[in-house]
Amino acid sequence: MTHPLFPHLFEPLDLGFTTLPNRFLMGSMHTGLEEAGDWNKVAAYYGERAAGGVALMVTGGMAPNEEGGVLPGAAGLFTDRDIENHRIVTDRTHAEGGRIAMQILHAGRYAYTPKAVAPSAIKSPISPFVPRELDAEGIEKQINDIVTAATRAQQAGYDGVEIMGSEGYFLNEFLVTHTNKRTDEWGGSYENRMRLPVEVVRRTRAAVGEKFIIIYRLSMIDLIPNGSTFAEVIQLAQAVEAAGATIINTGIGWHEARIPTIATSVPRRAFSWVTQKLMGKVSIPLVTSNRINTPEVAESVLADGCANMVSMARPFLADGHFVAKAKASQSADITPCIACNQACLDHTFSMRMTSCLVNPRACAETDLVYAPTEVVKNVAIVGAGPAGLSTALVAKKRGHNVTLFDKSGELGGQLNMAKQIPGKEEFITLVDYYKHAVGTSDITVRLNTEATAADLTGFDEIVIATGVTPRDPQIPGQDLPNVLSYIDVLRDKAPVGDRVAVIGAGGIGFDVCEYLVEGDQSPTEDLALWKKEWGVDDPENTRGGLSISGPQPLPPARAVTLLQRKAQKLGKGLGKTTGWIHRATLKMKGVDMIGGVNYEKITPEGLYISTGKARENPRLLEVDTVILCAGQRPERSLADALIALGKTPHVIGGADVAAELDAKRAISQGSKLAAGF
Repeated sequence: MTHPLFPHLFEPLDLGFTTLPNRFLMGSMHTGLEEAGDWNKVAAYYGERAAGGVALMVTGGMAPNEEGGVLPGAAGLFTDRDIENHRIVTDRTHAEGGRIAMQILHAGRYAYTPKAVAPSAIKSPISPFVPRELDAEGIEKQINDIVTAATRAQQAGYDGVEIMGSEGYFLNEFLVTHTNKRTDEWGGSYENRMRLPVEVVRRTRAAVGEKFIIIYRLSMIDLIPNGSTFAEVIQLAQAVEAAGATIINTGIGWHEARIPTIATSVPRRAFSWVTQKLMGKVSIPLVTSNRINTPEVAESVLADGCANMVSMARPFLADGHFVAKAKASQSADITPCIACNQACLDHTFSMRMTSCLVNPRACAETDLVYAPTEVVKNVAIVGAGPAGLSTALVAKKRGHNVTLFDKSGELGGQLNMAKQIPGKEEFITLVDYYKHAVGTSDITVRLNTEATAADLTGFDEIVIATGVTPRDPQIPGQDLPNVLSYIDVLRDKAPVGDRVAVIGAGGIGFDVCEYLVEGDQSPTEDLALWKKEWGVDDPENTRGGLSISGPQPLPPARAVTLLQRKAQKLGKGLGKTTGWIHRATLKMKGVDMIGGVNYEKITPEGLYISTGKARENPRLLEVDTVILCAGQRPERSLADALIALGKTPHVIGGADVAAELDAKRAISQGSKLAAGF
């Protein structure tokens, strides 16, 4: 029967030898679970998502050999014991009614090891090692190792494999002259350059037989100089189909590309048009990907004829039951992925276990358990920001009686300021989710209430999540009317002049700058504008999809100078995978970034600054408005009052540690606290 809201998403997909029950693919994510070696944890992670109804899951990348691992010690199927361990995962997946494919990832020159190999000895800008150029015998070894990995995956019970041929990894490196300078049968003409991926697919199909899923991950827009043309993309796709691929999945951009592809500032479904260009050119199913995070967006992609299937990765970290909730027409209950990268990709590239900002249980399913409580408690939570909200929802889920206080008139706390930033519109979705979740629970909500110690007597557990207050930078003249705090600007919408100095270059300072320079038009909400700003073109027009004219941002709404006391690169503490985007955005908008300054005084004419310990020759920055983003301190006056009365409140979130309004830490703290009541 056709689904009333999502008819395309819940239409089965016939692959010939098997049928997928819907059009959801859980895309590959490297989590670190396999390397940690606790295979019951790995099985619990995939098992929960299989039970949640996704049609097909793809694992994180498994190395086919030592030289192809992204990092030393990268997981793979090298021994019989490895096969036995992976069977724990596939058995659990199948017991939950799911299907799972193992991604085979050869990192090529992206491998973070001196053993890295590549078509040519050209160093990657994101790895310190120059790869060894393979000879013909070495190429044969890589093919054989990839095929062997596929056969081992089949022995381990996987339903298929995904051969990673995009994102600038090994197979992708052979395709373009940017990284392939060979003159033998594996280089030169495009027919030669594409020979390796086609041969890998052909030999893999011969090794695994006909009734085994082979997904080929194909880079449809490289976003690098001298990347593939779309005619070459079509040629490769048709050759891969002929070689035996079951499905072609979309890859977008190389890892070294200087264009964001999955961060929250990228518009939703920003690259579905690329996959649509390939529709009709091959007869096997096509999967599209990148920044698809709601059932409504996924349905629109399929309804528009952009693909046969939709790949989502991080949304399944945020909510393992995404598909089941969509099928039950309960989209509002889906914990939303906000594409922040803070606990997933930032962790991965820092060699830490993956998790999720909005769902700390991701990859911790066996450790963070929300079991029904045996003793019902009355729980008071003061502060309805991310720390307080996560505590309230988990405590209520476990069966406690919860009362939530906040002095403001709405839920969300400082998330309500974050959602004002151009490029962070997904925070609107998160706040709406929290409002719905609280509103449909039996949590008692007392807004516009400045809770006192007296209000909290009689509760079994008291949680103080009162957040932060701005730190006082103690600059002479900071009380003048031309001086504002970030709260004045983002929450209270105070008018700001045309020339602005922003004091403090942490995350809030960068956010305020983006708010000021973008004005009323956010590129995140306008795909055509976003593509123009970042210089993205149709790969049918330009190699790799890079605009010949380069980025063409709109003029900044204001002239902004961003300052910090530390004599280091501004934005050094920003996210590992997104910091460069924020710095590039401000640079495109002409923001002047100055470090190592002393703030001497503020006058009606502007801000006087100096440099060095001697603080000689102060100069005037002639600005209309000075905005203070000079850090925060915990707001814990209520906690201190309770402690003075002999109470032992739990202090979490910004009230515990005032560190850059860290929602990841706040939500994790609140969830773990409530799990232990």
